[in-house]
Amino acid sequence: MDNPVIGLLILGGIALFLILRLKSVLGTRDGFEAPPANTPAPQGRSVRRDFEVIDGGPDRDIIDHVDDGSESARALAGMKLAEPGFSVTEFIGGARGAYEMILMAFERGDVAEIENFLAEDVYETFVSVIADREDKGLRIEADFVGVREVGLESATFDRDTNEAEVTLRFVGELTSVVRNEAGEIVEGNPNEIKKQRDVWTFARTMGEDDPNWRLVATGG
Repeated sequence: MDNPVIGLLILGGIALFLILRLKSVLGTRDGFEAPPANTPAPQGRSVRRDFEVIDGGPDRDIIDHVDDGSESARALAGMKLAEPGFSVTEFIGGARGAYEMILMAFERGDVAEIENFLAEDVYETFVSVIADREDKGLRIEADFVGVREVGLESATFDRDTNEAEVTLRFVGELTSVVRNEAGEIVEGNPNEIKKQRDVWTFARTMGEDDPNWRLVATGG
C-alpha cells in the first residue's frame, strides 16, 4: 500500500479515536492535540525572525493568524521549535471544538467531566457559579448552533520553561433559556439564536507527553 494511503489511514484512525474519546468525556473530542507533522524539513532552509522560512517566505501557518514579526509570531515560532509537530492552524481547529464542549458543559452544569481540561482556578470558578445557580433553583437549557468566528488574539512562550499560552477570540451562536424550579422561563427565548462572545486563554508545556491544552483564563 502506498505511503500516502497509509498516512491517511493513520490520520483517520487518530481522528476517530479523538472523537470517540471526547464523546465519552465532553461530547466530542479529547482535548485538541495537533497531529504530529511527519514531513521532513527541506534542506537549505533559512531562518528569519525565528520563523521557519520555506521557499523564501515566512511560515504561513504562523503569519496567517498573526502579524509577521510580532511578539505573538515569535512566540508561536518558539512553540514550533520546542515541538516541531505543533501546527497553529490545527490547534485553532481543535480549540473551536473544545470551545463548544467546555461552554455546553458549563451551561448544563456538568463540568466534572471536563476538569482535566481546565486550570484549577477556572474549574473552581465554574463550580461556584453552577452551585449558586442551583441554590437559586435555576437551570439552563441550551443548544449550541455553531462557532461563527474564532481568531488568535495573542500568544506567549517562555523558552526557559517551554510554557506556552495562546489567547483566542470566539463568537458562538446558541439558544438558551433559564428556568426556575417550576419550569417557567425567567430569561431567554428558546426560538432566538444569540451570540456568545468569549476570549479564552489556553496553556500547555510544549514537548510534554500530555497533548491537552488547558483553559487557564476566560473573559468577554
